[in-house]
This record gives sequence, structure tokens and C-alpha cells, in this order.
Amino acid sequence: MRRLFVALAAVAMLTAPAQTQGRGKGSKPAENSQQTTEQKQKKAAAEKAYKDALHGIPEQKSSDPWAKMR
Repeated sequence: MRRLFVALAAVAMLTAPAQTQGRGKGSKPAENSQQTTEQKQKKAAAEKAYKDALHGIPEQKSSDPWAKMR
């Protein structure tokens, strides 16, 4: 009986990480896979606004703190 319990515990510990891999931040639930055209348009508009905002950020100059010491 004890061997069976230890074997079941070992199997449970080894399979737990495999089960949690599918539940990551990027996984989508199956019920939300159907989107209406209005939702798609809103998502596309938000993505375009995000990309436009990224292009509006000026390039930063690389600073060399040791430039005056050389």
C-alpha cells in the first residue's frame, strides 16, 4: 500500500508542471475565439494607435559616461 501511495505521489508531482504549461499568460480560452466584426475593428484600431504612439517616441541618444575621461 505504501509503495502504491509513493508511486502515485511521484506521478502526480511529475505531471503537475506539464498541466500548468497550457495555462500561461498567452493562452486563449476556447469560448472567446469567435469575435464579431465590431470587436475586430476595435482591436485593429487599438493596435494602429499603439503602433503610431510607438513611432512618436523620439530616439534616445546613447550616453557614454566615460567620454570626458578618455
